[in-house]
Amino acid sequence: MEMLNDILGYDNLKIYQDTDFFSFSLDSIVLANYSTVRLRDKKILDFCTGNGIVPIIVSRRTKSNIFGVEIQDKLVDLAKKSISYNNLNDRISIICDDVKNFSNANLNCFDLVLCNPPYFKVHDNSSLNLSYEKKVARHEVCINLTEICECAKKVLKDNGSFSIVYRSDRLIELIDEFRKHGIEPKKVKFVYEKVDKNANLVLLQGQKCGKVGLTIEKPLIMYNDDGSMTDEYSKLNKEILV
Repeated sequence: MEMLNDILGYDNLKIYQDTDFFSFSLDSIVLANYSTVRLRDKKILDFCTGNGIVPIIVSRRTKSNIFGVEIQDKLVDLAKKSISYNNLNDRISIICDDVKNFSNANLNCFDLVLCNPPYFKVHDNSSLNLSYEKKVARHEVCINLTEICECAKKVLKDNGSFSIVYRSDRLIELIDEFRKHGIEPKKVKFVYEKVDKNANLVLLQGQKCGKVGLTIEKPLIMYNDDGSMTDEYSKLNKEILV
């Protein structure tokens, strides 16, 4: 069922979602809020854009042109409706295409690439009982991590940045893929449910042809010991409760 929801924390922003697909969540919010967007970044691209939540939020941080690529046509329709509703047609363009096809046709074009990709391998048990639409969003059915990093390398200009949010238990694999494709890791931020728990998400940003040097940023901790939200997470959570 299709719904038009508020994006709380952003005045007058709304987004179309459909219960047949996954709703956006913390990972997209982390990606949109904590990725470095430089003043010189004129063209920004979001891989696996879904219903367009990342471009919509990033549009509040930059005046640059933003593009989103999504393979599922229904999600493309939702993203376009949201962009039109929020009067962002002059700033954001959504393309219905396979990221691999798009990347082959758009070499060395973008200053910043963002991606909230499928996290799970195809045969992961968490895919049981999921619809095909949801499986594509969560599992490496249409594209895997190696292909995503290869595509980022293709579309980025030299010294362009690639920012991805991912499962923290695949961080070593993620760093290996960055470096294998000539993208040097530059900053990392971990997301913890509680300070005494293991991290469950990680944001990694790298630079194509960049110099060696990694900054480990202050972590995002979601809950205090008493179960209440931390101030930082409470602010982000206003953007999730739609």
